[in-house]
Amino acid sequence: MAGSVVLVNSVVLLLFGSGMFLVEANRPPAPVNVSVMHLRADSVTVSWEVPEGDIIIGFSISQQRQDGHMQRFIREVNTTSRSCVLWDLEEETDYIIQVQSIGLYGESQASKKVHFRTLKKTDRFPSNSSNQDDPTVQGLDKSRHLQTGEMIIIVVVLLMWAAVIALFCRQYDIIKDNDSSNNKEKVKPSSERSTPEHHSGGLLRSKFHPSVPSINIIEV
Repeated sequence: MAGSVVLVNSVVLLLFGSGMFLVEANRPPAPVNVSVMHLRADSVTVSWEVPEGDIIIGFSISQQRQDGHMQRFIREVNTTSRSCVLWDLEEETDYIIQVQSIGLYGESQASKKVHFRTLKKTDRFPSNSSNQDDPTVQGLDKSRHLQTGEMIIIVVVLLMWAAVIALFCRQYDIIKDNDSSNNKEKVKPSSERSTPEHHSGGLLRSKFHPSVPSINIIEV
């Protein structure tokens, strides 16, 4: 009886060990060449490489301060990205990060630890050609270009409206002046209605002066 129990336990351990061996064999290798770039006071970009020949469906990043306090654990699947931006970091703080690859049968071993220290907020981020590849820098540039384009469009629209309003006011003044001139020609003051003049220039007078009475001569 005791021998049977020992045999069963041995078989279970053998199967369990075989299963663990198969799982470990199918796990992807750990990421290599883990590095940080575009270091700032509150953010950093982490990049890594994955050995070829393995199907990788995601990654996970563990981020912690050097004093041992765990800060964040990032996990993302259904992606082929080989970089990630870490946000909301504290300035002048030492951090440790490790990256793992996620495959079809589980996660890889953690990569080697990478240490870095964030900058001061007053420190300027060094400007060089490599910054153009940073997603954060590209996003800022696109935002600036978009704001500039919107301001130009708004200014052009305002100028067009101002030109239309000025043209309308000009046409209104011209129409108003024409109406006033027509009204003045139609309605003349009574002082202009004088007695018609003779062709010689003098006023037409009666044949008999009103102050001299007419005399009739009667013969006897």
